[in-house]
Amino acid sequence: MDPSVPVHLEYPFTGSWLVQNSPADRVPSHGTRLFATSHAIDFTPVDRNGRSAPITLASLFRPEEPGKFVGFGRAVAAPVAGVVQAAHDGEADHAAFRGLPSIGYAASQASRAREGWPGLAGNHVIIDGAGVFIALCHLQRGSVCVQPGQPVARGEVVGRCGNSGNSTEPHLHVQAMDSADPGRASGLPILFPGGLPRNRTVIVV
Repeated sequence: MDPSVPVHLEYPFTGSWLVQNSPADRVPSHGTRLFATSHAIDFTPVDRNGRSAPITLASLFRPEEPGKFVGFGRAVAAPVAGVVQAAHDGEADHAAFRGLPSIGYAASQASRAREGWPGLAGNHVIIDGAGVFIALCHLQRGSVCVQPGQPVARGEVVGRCGNSGNSTEPHLHVQAMDSADPGRASGLPILFPGGLPRNRTVIVV
């Protein structure tokens, strides 16, 4: 495969989702190339007002239950047709962190990185799309509904948006890789219908 040619993906969801950490704004998009995240992108589900959850005074000072967020449990679909390479479930959906709690959570990121890929990705699915491997991460515990070796069609539901792994609030992390092993893979550029969206864009599918 040519690493300069973007991998074409469908949006793996419906509804309104806010773009964050887009490779359209910078590469590496997440500030590192570790675990093939160089061209990864994040999508946070939002309501019609572009909010993931109401902001209250308590939000600034205390962790919040993930179920408070509008996108918690939204369906996540395969962005390509292929075969499930990996399906990991069982990680807890931990509290969400905004305001001051997010500072403390960010400071603990190194400990999650030491856990390796599962500690960062949480519950996830990796799909082999003809030699290109697409990872869908931070899925809701108990929602992964596919298993390794299972063929999936583009648009087929594989799990639900959660807050597992290295996640401050319920969202979906998507990345393309040249290998099924994120610890050894290189990230690949991606493209969605209409192009690659920039940060703060709200995608409506």
